[in-house]
Amino acid sequence: MTSEHQGAGLAFKVALAGGILAILAALSMAGAGPAYRAGLLALGDAFSMLRYGAFIALGAAGLGLVGLIIAAFTRRALPALLGALVILAGLVLVAVPWMQLQQARTVPPIHDITTDMQDPPAFEALVEAREAAPNAVDYPGEASARQQRKAYPAIRPLMLDAPLPEVLAAAEAAARDAGWEIAAVGEARLEATDTTTWFGFKDDVVIRLTETPNGVRVDMRSASRLGRSDVGTNAARIQAFLADLAQRLE
Repeated sequence: MTSEHQGAGLAFKVALAGGILAILAALSMAGAGPAYRAGLLALGDAFSMLRYGAFIALGAAGLGLVGLIIAAFTRRALPALLGALVILAGLVLVAVPWMQLQQARTVPPIHDITTDMQDPPAFEALVEAREAAPNAVDYPGEASARQQRKAYPAIRPLMLDAPLPEVLAAAEAAARDAGWEIAAVGEARLEATDTTTWFGFKDDVVIRLTETPNGVRVDMRSASRLGRSDVGTNAARIQAFLADLAQRLE
């Protein structure tokens, strides 16, 4: 067997090893959330599983690069293609936690967002559930409000020119369509819980309707039960929900 054929075989084996590592990395990262939701891992261990998965993905990309270089020297297309695919897969897997980290760095470390920072809508039906969670029931106060104003200036009350019962019905329909678990619906308020898909984190929502001379004012509060920072999730939820509600009542 010539050295060229031996090199081609080595390139294929190295790239294949990288592919196996990439699969292991994907399984580790994808399984972190479900393992936490099922109670098999503590949150810290699940995050460690994500981190280790990213390291494995980097190793896979490194092996893919080595395989690609060897394939280039031996002029073998199949090992080169496999090496390139492994590099791409490894980098994509690393990009997921890296993007989340970058997002976390661009938003303030707060987890309770509201359209009314002077008189935030209060939780009533969800008080017991929130008391059993790490984060407080009451709004954090001015320190959190100051950070919210700077980071999310677009979070404001929504004014709607429609009867209050119609607005409440539309808000309940929007909440159900979003997949939220409705905790309570009153004459002018709604409480619900949204559970994130991957890790199953629970964020609580309260919507308060107030009749004014200009129509119905909609205030909303979205607060995470766990974690110091929500990585922008609650603000995005409020903006998306209010936009959907306004569209439903056009």
